[in-house]
Amino acid sequence: MTPRARLVCPALRWRRGSFKSERTKIEQAVAAGVGGFILFGGTRAAVDALTSALRDTAGRPLLLGSDFERGPGQQVRGLTELPPPAALGYLNDLDATYVCGQITGTEARAVGLTWVFAPVCDLDVEPRNPIVQTRAFGADPSLVGSHAGAWIKGCQEHGVMACAKHFPGHGRTTTDSHEGLPVVNGSAAELQAEAAPFAAAVQAGVASVMPAHVAYPDWDPSGSAATFSKPILDYLRATLAFDGLVVTDAFIMAGATAAAPEGVAAVAAVNAGCDMLLYPTDWAGVVRELEHVDPDRAEHALARYGAAVDPGAWPRGTSTLDEVELGEHQRFADGLADRAVHLVRGERPQLGKTVSVSIVDDDVGGPYSIPPRDVFHGEIRGRGFRVSPGRGPGARHLILVYAEPRSWKGRADLGPVSLAKLERLVPGASLVILFAHPRLVNQIPGDVPVLCAWHGQSLMQRAAARWVATQV
Repeated sequence: MTPRARLVCPALRWRRGSFKSERTKIEQAVAAGVGGFILFGGTRAAVDALTSALRDTAGRPLLLGSDFERGPGQQVRGLTELPPPAALGYLNDLDATYVCGQITGTEARAVGLTWVFAPVCDLDVEPRNPIVQTRAFGADPSLVGSHAGAWIKGCQEHGVMACAKHFPGHGRTTTDSHEGLPVVNGSAAELQAEAAPFAAAVQAGVASVMPAHVAYPDWDPSGSAATFSKPILDYLRATLAFDGLVVTDAFIMAGATAAAPEGVAAVAAVNAGCDMLLYPTDWAGVVRELEHVDPDRAEHALARYGAAVDPGAWPRGTSTLDEVELGEHQRFADGLADRAVHLVRGERPQLGKTVSVSIVDDDVGGPYSIPPRDVFHGEIRGRGFRVSPGRGPGARHLILVYAEPRSWKGRADLGPVSLAKLERLVPGASLVILFAHPRLVNQIPGDVPVLCAWHGQSLMQRAAARWVATQV
C-alpha cells in the first residue's frame, strides 16, 4: 500500500443487475489504498449496501461519488430525478435551484455517497457544442454563477461535497473531450471572463473543482489541456483563491490521454496541480506511476485529500430518508418539470382523447443504454387517453423527438436519419414534443407547434404528458 494511492478514484459500474462483477476490483483497490470510488447505476438498496460494505472493507473514510447533474435518480433507481440544469436556468428561480441541491445532497447521503460531480458551470454559448447543451444552466455568466452557487449551497449544507465542472469552461468547444482533445481559442482575458461561474462557485464554498480535458493555447501556449496546465490551475488557486480539492475529469476520456499514455498523463496532472485522478482505465498502473510525482506536489495533494475525507469536516455515512420525504422530493421535482415545459413554436393545439404517437429517437445507436421511452405513453393512458396504433380517423398525431447530448454523437444537432424521419412524419401532425435543447426547434420542418420538454428522462416525459392532458 502506498499513501499516493489515496489520489486515485476508480469506477464501479452496475452490470446485469448487481455490482458483483466489481468484487475483485474493490478488494484489490481497497487493499492498495485508493481514496474512493465513482459509482454508476444501481438501485437505492444496492448502492446503500455497496457504500456501507466499501467503508467496512476499507476500515477508513472514503470519498464515494457519482454524477448527479439531474438529481440522484440520474444514476440510482428509486431516488429523485430533477430537471436538467438548462430547465432550471430557464425558470431562473434560485430558491428552486437551492432545493435541487438540497434534495441531491440529502438523497446522496441517504445511500452513503459523499461527493457529487455537479454542478456544471460551463456556459451554453456554442450551438455546435456536442456535449454541454442542456447540461448548462444557460449562456449568461452571471445567471450560471448564481444558479451554480445556489445549487452548491443546497448540496453542501446537507452534508455532501459538490464539484464545479469543467474549469475554466467547456462551453465553447465544438468537439467532445470524450473523443479527443478540444481546442478553444481566445485570449486569457476572454477565457477568464467566461470562467466567472467558477469564481461564483468558489465564493459559494464549493468543495471541489474539475478542470476540463480541453486546451486553451492562447492562455497556455504549451497546448496542454487544463487538466495538465500549471498556468490555468494556478489561476484557479491564486486568483480565484480556491483551496479545495481539484479532481480530474474521467481518465477514460480520450482528451485525458491525447498527449501521453495514461500513467504519464496521471503524473503530469498531479504535478500541474490536480489532487485526485478520476476513473482511470488502469487504476493499478496509475497508482504505480504516482511514485514519479514531485514529492512536494504529492504532499499537498494528499493534504487536500485528507481535508476532504475528514469526518470532522463532512458528515460521513448515511442519513435517514423515509418514504414521506422521498415522496415530497418527487412531487417537488414534478412541479418544477411542469413549470419548465413550454411551447417554443406555434399555438396550443386542440387535442382529443385519442392520439397516435410516433418517436424520432436521435439517441439510439451509441454504446450506452437510453432511458425508457414508454413513460409518456403510460402517463397519458393513465389520464384517460387512448393511444392509437396508427394515424386513424379522429386521432391527433404527436411526435416525440429525443435528442440528448451524448458522448458518441460528436454533434449537437439532429442527425440525417432523424431529419428524414421528421420530414416524413410532420405533415398532418398536431404537436412535436422536443425532449432536447429548445434551439433544436429550428430543425423541425413546417410550422407544427413544438413543445420543449428539455430531456428524455422519465421525469420530463411525465411532465410532457401532463401538459398534453390539459389541451383536450
